[in-house]
Amino acid sequence: MDRSSHSRRLAPAAALAAAAALTLAGCSSSSGGKKAEEGRAGASAGEAGTPRMTVALVTHQAPGDTFWDIVRKGAEAAAAKDNVELVYSADPNAGNQAGLVQNAIDQKVDGIAVTLAKPDALKDVIGRAERAGIPVVGLNSGLDDWKDLGLLEFFGQDESVAGEAFGRKLNEVGAEKAVCVIHEQGNVGLTQRCDGVRKTFEGAIENLYVNGTDMPSVQSTVTAKLQQDGSIDHVVTLGAPFALTAAQSADDAGSEARIATFDLDKDLTKAIQDGSVEFAVDQQPYLQGYLAVDSLWLYENNGNYSGGGEQPVLTGPAFVDESNVEQVAEFAAKGTR
Repeated sequence: MDRSSHSRRLAPAAALAAAAALTLAGCSSSSGGKKAEEGRAGASAGEAGTPRMTVALVTHQAPGDTFWDIVRKGAEAAAAKDNVELVYSADPNAGNQAGLVQNAIDQKVDGIAVTLAKPDALKDVIGRAERAGIPVVGLNSGLDDWKDLGLLEFFGQDESVAGEAFGRKLNEVGAEKAVCVIHEQGNVGLTQRCDGVRKTFEGAIENLYVNGTDMPSVQSTVTAKLQQDGSIDHVVTLGAPFALTAAQSADDAGSEARIATFDLDKDLTKAIQDGSVEFAVDQQPYLQGYLAVDSLWLYENNGNYSGGGEQPVLTGPAFVDESNVEQVAEFAAKGTR
């Protein structure tokens, strides 16, 4: 299949064998050769009988951010099913992330899935991937930019819509004054979340910037803010680890402020169960990772692309609170929610 220009939207090639049942077995994350097992006679149980392909997943994960463990687990599940060698790499620095995408191009991978937290820094390297005939899909961050950058597909949530829903939820629980903790300056998705909250929240809200790579600093900054302003009744965080830290900050400050957050993991689920966090927005990161890898397999083997190349595939938002947390807990315990 000629994939040198994604804009051609070629008609699908003849359908290949359908994938077998999903397995959660992890795949290789090494950087081995392209299509190392192409043309083999058969496939192991639970694995697609299609030629081996290599997919690079490049994110802006910061060290210690467990959210990305869930994204990666979903990607690994799809890779195991699809006979894909998954090459995972990450760097929160946009320039370094662009370098990782270039590494994937140099390795001549069959497809690239990338997050676009800072899309301007990735524009040139994504263009180089496309000129090299490597299909690129987006996930998690970059809803407003993926089409302009020429990506095939996008999987994630509309951060502005999620923020607006969050603001309405704050109104429902009676919040009057909130602080929105932004842990990475320049990340467009995080800014959109806080802006969305501000749009619908009927109370007062201000942004608080912290260094998300230094959790003790996050804790001390939030503690100081709560000590300074005793009228704050809600702390809004933009990731599960920061919610747990903010809960400790509230205790340290002797504040009665409630904690609510975007994103979910197993520890955050437990915090909702014990009442230390009021609610969370789940954007289903496992699904984002799974769909990104699976979409590249489908495009390689059957010319498929979701949304017709024009619409994103939305994976959120959905609220998790005391009313439904028990339904989510069993999946969170496995590290898939």
